[in-house]
Amino acid sequence: MVKRTFDLGVSLLSLTILAPLLGAIALMVGLTSPGGILFRQTRVGQAGRTFKIAKFRTMSTSPGAEQGRFDPGRGSARITPVGRWLRRTKLDELPQLWNVVKGEMSLVGPRPEVPRWTEVYPERWEVVLSVRPGITDPASIEYRHEEDLLAAAHDPERTYREAILPRKLEIAERYVRTRTFAGDLGVLLRTATSIFRRDPGPATLGDSTASR
Repeated sequence: MVKRTFDLGVSLLSLTILAPLLGAIALMVGLTSPGGILFRQTRVGQAGRTFKIAKFRTMSTSPGAEQGRFDPGRGSARITPVGRWLRRTKLDELPQLWNVVKGEMSLVGPRPEVPRWTEVYPERWEVVLSVRPGITDPASIEYRHEEDLLAAAHDPERTYREAILPRKLEIAERYVRTRTFAGDLGVLLRTATSIFRRDPGPATLGDSTASR
């Protein structure tokens, strides 16, 4: 109850305070490329229930996006100039505060996946889906350059399935076993720090998995 009350209070307060910013971003997205303001995609939430996650649209219309097909790399022609900035600053994730208000997500929790990826390693997903998914989590911080890693991969889907996804599930399982309210506050702080910190860029897949 403490976590849910915190999630609800922070999300409602943030939506109120950030209303002018949200309006400005919506205007930029709408005026600079054709298509809707928001991108909605089916994700799998707690106990396997599906819901529509919301993000500011950062790409031109992409067939297959709903199924979670890969189109990696910031250099993709489908990513709009405004979208590239939104992705870099993570501002495209702000509409998910409404998912938190609705009870579909939490501020901190394992990132929700599209259905096709929860069919991979199902026994591990059973553990991860025992809690609400979140806007951010430790895996999001470790893989904040995931798009660049996939763009450099010869086979992005295989790389995600065999290297990145298992590591993410390992991190998520650890979070589920050890989560605390204080720990969630720490993840929020680390997330904010990682957004504003300048770092050397993405690690290699070997570097990302070195701490297993």
